[in-house]
Amino acid sequence: MRVTGRLLFVFIAALASLGAMSQQRAEQAADDKDIRIGNIVPYSGPLSEFGAIGKAEAAYFDMINDRGGINGRKIRFITRDDNSDPATALELTRDLVEKDGVQLMFGSFGTPGNLATRWYLNEKQIPQLFLASGDEELSQARAFPWTMGWQPSFRSEGRIYANYIQAYYPRKKIVVLWQNDQFGRMLYKGIQEGLGELNRHVLVDVAFDISDEHLESHVSILKRAGADIFVFLGVPSTASKVIQLAASLNWHPVFIVNDASASIANAMAPAGLENSAGVISAAFLKDPSDPAWKDDPAMKDWFAFMDRYHKVESTNNSAALYGYAAAEALTKVLRQCGDDFSRENIMRQAASLRDYHPSVALPDIRMNTSPDSYLPIRQMRLVQFDGRSWQPFGAVIETAFTEGMAR
Repeated sequence: MRVTGRLLFVFIAALASLGAMSQQRAEQAADDKDIRIGNIVPYSGPLSEFGAIGKAEAAYFDMINDRGGINGRKIRFITRDDNSDPATALELTRDLVEKDGVQLMFGSFGTPGNLATRWYLNEKQIPQLFLASGDEELSQARAFPWTMGWQPSFRSEGRIYANYIQAYYPRKKIVVLWQNDQFGRMLYKGIQEGLGELNRHVLVDVAFDISDEHLESHVSILKRAGADIFVFLGVPSTASKVIQLAASLNWHPVFIVNDASASIANAMAPAGLENSAGVISAAFLKDPSDPAWKDDPAMKDWFAFMDRYHKVESTNNSAALYGYAAAEALTKVLRQCGDDFSRENIMRQAASLRDYHPSVALPDIRMNTSPDSYLPIRQMRLVQFDGRSWQPFGAVIETAFTEGMAR
């Protein structure tokens, strides 16, 4: 009996020791001299143009480290290429957590990859912050308390375009060319919801794949429909081709493009500034290629940053500016952490932002979060390209979002 008791004691002690070691491993990242941040971005593949986001974030944290880091700690930013493959994103995320010991995942790109990793990160209670996706499913505070989006939701953005059409062109005919993935579907869903009964004015909608080689025939079909309004929902490289194709067909409808494609350097200029004049979009960040901001102090800081830390990327790249703004926001959260860089406190600080204005956001755009509100940016401005610059019109639009509506 004494032997059994001694063995039981040893067994319990061993379990306690293992538990302590496990806890020590879990807290190791919070006790280190650095802050380890994981990131997944498509540096290759069909969406590689958005690899500029991760590169700019890496450069931003280099700048922060040169300035002494955050509360005495240097940032170790570990970014990986998933080639836009959700299975690869999950595998890489597991490695970042279990081998590299990252304290949080930040700014990972795309809806499919973030959805693929969300269950794992929430189960492990690891912050999944400021994701490069506007899908509302990634901002469900109650269901997934460790996952938080960043930018305005795609559906809300779509509703902005629908409301614009209702207000200015209530009886006009509409055609839509949308990217056939979660990103394009959510944008188009927002338009359909916003149009309501006016959906009957959508004559034709065409879905295209990111590598579609039949854009010319798609645009030709849409022109023959006889519509007054052409809505494009996709990426900048495709937007520039579509604007150019419409002009080559001598078709000049009211042209609406989504925010991700509203870049002078990446879409309007390649399509031809004259062809792009009149294009309408909604935005929340400044366009670095817009001459309207050449004397803006925040944009001067941006150009100085790019010149010193990120010379491989064009200073006019809107995707890079997005990464810079998101990294700036995360830096704000980490500074709020004080000396407590536990995962719980990082998440707590991310959920307590009050009227924070990213320096390169448009005027009056603010970030607000709470334990029940995980979509930090809910404001946009309608803008129109005049052939040289984006001209804002109307008031700042507060986008609607109710948790659970994405389901």
